[in-house]
Amino acid sequence: MASSAAKRYAQALFSLGKERNTLDAWQSDLALLASLARDASIATYLDNPSITAEQKMAVLNSALDNRVQPETRNLARILIERDRTDAIPEIRDLFDAQVRADRGIIIANITTAEPLTDAEQDVIRDRLAEMTGAKVQLAMHVDPDIIGGIIIRIGDQVIDGSVRNKLEKMRTRLVAGRA
Repeated sequence: MASSAAKRYAQALFSLGKERNTLDAWQSDLALLASLARDASIATYLDNPSITAEQKMAVLNSALDNRVQPETRNLARILIERDRTDAIPEIRDLFDAQVRADRGIIIANITTAEPLTDAEQDVIRDRLAEMTGAKVQLAMHVDPDIIGGIIIRIGDQVIDGSVRNKLEKMRTRLVAGRA
């Protein structure tokens, strides 16, 4: 579950980005910040209480170079001063979710036994867009354990067309027939 602090930051950034028409820039900047925060050596450095906020900001500024907007540097400084750098990936995820919702985009998690071609992904994206009436972004996953077929997850809805699921259903019917 998302922390209330991360939700507040994400909402504030979304409002600012919407107001200034900089949502795409914020998405890019937050992706960079999140990748830095997920880096084990940088995260350890940022979490070290013996290092001052100024030293942490200097390292982060060096890593950010001139690739982000000034507001992103301000956000980084605030998160460092408040010892909340661990929330950066969560802020990014929540922000991205708000942007997708604003743009009418849904995420469909697709699991297959083998990687799909771009053409196959396009067919799935188009069919799901027809079914949902929304723009669909695919998050592809490969799991050989499903044997074949496809599992589609959109929000809390699951369409399980995997061979494994069909075999389990067949097994259940066979066992029930013997009882």
